[in-house]
Amino acid sequence: MRRQITQLAARNTKLVELLKSSRDKLEAMTHELEELAAPPSTYGTFLEHTPGAPTAEIFTLGRRMRVTVSPLVDRAQLVPGVRVRLGEGTQIVQACGYEAVGEIAKVTDTLEDGRLIVADQTGEERVVSRGPIPVGDAEVGDSVLVDPKAAVAFEVIPQTDIAELVLEEVPEVSYEDIGGLDEQIGIIHDAVELPFSQPELFQRYRLRPPKGVLLYGPPGCGKTLIAKAVAHSLSGGSGQRSYFINVKGPELLNKFVGETERHIRLIFSRARELAAGGRPVVVFFDEMESIFRTRGSGVSSDMETTVVPQLLTELDGVESLANVIVIGATNREELIDPAILRPGRLDVKIRVDRPTKDTAHDIFARHLDDSLPLAQPAGEIIAAGVERMFAPNPWVELTRADGTVDVLHAGDFVSGAMIANVVDRAKKLAIKDELSGVSRGLSAQHMRAAVDIEHAENEHLPNTSNPEEWSRITGRSGARVVSARIIS
Repeated sequence: MRRQITQLAARNTKLVELLKSSRDKLEAMTHELEELAAPPSTYGTFLEHTPGAPTAEIFTLGRRMRVTVSPLVDRAQLVPGVRVRLGEGTQIVQACGYEAVGEIAKVTDTLEDGRLIVADQTGEERVVSRGPIPVGDAEVGDSVLVDPKAAVAFEVIPQTDIAELVLEEVPEVSYEDIGGLDEQIGIIHDAVELPFSQPELFQRYRLRPPKGVLLYGPPGCGKTLIAKAVAHSLSGGSGQRSYFINVKGPELLNKFVGETERHIRLIFSRARELAAGGRPVVVFFDEMESIFRTRGSGVSSDMETTVVPQLLTELDGVESLANVIVIGATNREELIDPAILRPGRLDVKIRVDRPTKDTAHDIFARHLDDSLPLAQPAGEIIAAGVERMFAPNPWVELTRADGTVDVLHAGDFVSGAMIANVVDRAKKLAIKDELSGVSRGLSAQHMRAAVDIEHAENEHLPNTSNPEEWSRITGRSGARVVSARIIS
């Protein structure tokens, strides 16, 4: 009897467990059926609520509504701009975080109470609340994610705009890093740095510092390096921090009407802000001809008819440009609008020519010294490279309108960038020889071979389809070029 009672008790325990498991499964299925039968949820944007009140204001279905808040919802999660889920009775039952998608707008101004004035792509302005964006995080020129219907900004969106076009760090490039341009460096030092280093003398003579400098000449000859060295020198020589605003011309262009002009206004507004207190600011326009072309020339769109006047207004408008120097760099100076180049705007024009045989030694010395693993003295290697680079090597024959014929040699196309590339080629050749066990160290033979490889790669690159361009490329004056022939 005891054994039977024990067996029945064990069976009863199993039945109880089975019934409990079946009841749990039934409850889960019932809950799933209730969820499937529940009406769809509506979402809205939380706007504001009164502390202690059971209601709050939201924006949903295109209208502003005051609804009740479920006591199960954590009130700390209900902040302006957060997305909320509404129950069947249009009450707030859950806080769901912020919107991850929406429209992008530009902040054009900020109000004292923290609200923002934003403009969409069409230029239409509206006032929106900051939502979760802390005060100070959204400034003029920033891009923000907004819900235009709820008039709430959710977050600051990083975009390729003025923040990325502006490089406020001073480049680590000094005048000692530039070779073969002593004359140009002396001119720009007198024009740009003297007003900051000797301001009292300029005041005594009632002399205003130049507003801008134009660096022009063939590509690869050091125009950008000079601009960087100016910013570096101003930072070290004036005893206070300077700023270098690097504006890349093509990145400034925008397909929407007025956007390019707005970017220019923001750049100069930022420059004036940084220049407050006497801090030097260098605004560098690289590839200047890409956006400031001659108006009415017919060689591009009509964009320059509004972009050029915007720059002219910034240069000599009502607002002064104290402690701001504008430096432009171009290798197509003939395309820039003459109004920009007149005195009082870009006052100083400095031509950066191709290196000569003498100045090439100086450039080589910047890239090659005795600290490198050399097979012979650096002077001998440099001399060998210069002699091979400027050796007679006819490339192009030019015929002018007056019948004269000019022959251009490989040495007529040398640039600082080419010299740097030749040195790098020679180093690679030396590394290959060292790995194969042929020799150790950089030698004059490696330098001559590197020059020959550089010439071989470039000898067929000159363009003969437009002979008139050769007058500009060579920098030689004379009658118009009517034909050009590559000498094989």
